[in-house]
Amino acid sequence: QVQLVESGGGLVQAGGSLRLSCVASGHTNRSPTMGWLRQAPGKEREFVAVINWSGGTTYYTDSVKGRFTISRDNAKNTVYLQMNNLKPEDTAVYYCATALGFLGTMTKFNYWGQGTQVTVSS
Repeated sequence: QVQLVESGGGLVQAGGSLRLSCVASGHTNRSPTMGWLRQAPGKEREFVAVINWSGGTTYYTDSVKGRFTISRDNAKNTVYLQMNNLKPEDTAVYYCATALGFLGTMTKFNYWGQGTQVTVSS
């Protein structure tokens, strides 16, 4: 019912920056909460960031605090993830996701994007 299209991934050197974008369509009124998750090689998918509908409340996993910023533009049905001071350990496939409720770092997402590759070299 909700479709998510991501863009902005790529290859960067350590210390560089990337900005990921995700455009939502479909029954977005049932998925007001937006977030980002990632899956590194050989690891399970993990929570990265989440933002409520108004954009006034955000939560991040500890490893990205101070470096990543999640934001949204409801007029464009778009959520962003600004990633600064990237580290090799940030290398992963990043997924945009939506949820009905907002439970901070414990938010249960119900729709996912196709994923976009982010690779950070030393």
